[in-house]
Amino acid sequence: MRKNHKNLHWSCGGINHLAWFTELAHEGKDLYPVLLEKCSKDKQLYEKDPVRFDMMRHFGYFITESSGHLSEYLPYYRKRPELIDKYCRAEYLGENGFYARNWPNWRIESDKSRQKQISGQDKIVLDRSWEYASYMIQAMETNDPFTFYATVPNNGLIKNLSRDGMVEVACVASKSTITPTPFTLPPQCAAICESNMRMYDLAATACVEKSREAAVHSLMLDPLTAAVCCPAEIRQMADELFEAQKDVINF
Repeated sequence: MRKNHKNLHWSCGGINHLAWFTELAHEGKDLYPVLLEKCSKDKQLYEKDPVRFDMMRHFGYFITESSGHLSEYLPYYRKRPELIDKYCRAEYLGENGFYARNWPNWRIESDKSRQKQISGQDKIVLDRSWEYASYMIQAMETNDPFTFYATVPNNGLIKNLSRDGMVEVACVASKSTITPTPFTLPPQCAAICESNMRMYDLAATACVEKSREAAVHSLMLDPLTAAVCCPAEIRQMADELFEAQKDVINF
């Protein structure tokens, strides 16, 4: 699906957190040669997203997720301290422990804000945000199509990814329906997505079947975990996790 935004055209698809911009153009001109050259010469630009730019340089395409979060889905950037120092930066760009340290406070502050709005202490802001929901509702009520990206069952939408998996593609909301669109993924990009999908599939199997062994196998197939640990270490880590969570996990 091609999307237009102020004369910028792109095509994008893959899986959640690993969707690839396979087309990026401005008024018909391919922007990838320009972007590749600029990020190799402009250090200030490169520093805004080191992992994403490095993946683009080596795999050919830009990815949707931020550098820090993206680095967690790949086997390349967090397996040695010197690589973390080279490619990861502060806060959202890959800082060690950033989410673990900050998420509890973000949740507390978010809950406080909601409670103040509910109590009337703060005004509820009704201005339309960038969230998709209102645009989808408008499209379905007025039959004025709206294109957005969503995670949907694959069912052949991306032919070189597992048919029974979930993929992220452009979807069109219109009168009383939402229609996902097919997408072509380059083989190297599909391989990165598929490695994560197999791990997700085993994690889902572990939950549905209450299978501890499937959970261990899922961890063994996680690209970053496999890059850092051997199978015996991963199994030991899983045993320690199950022991720590034994009050809430019953298998």
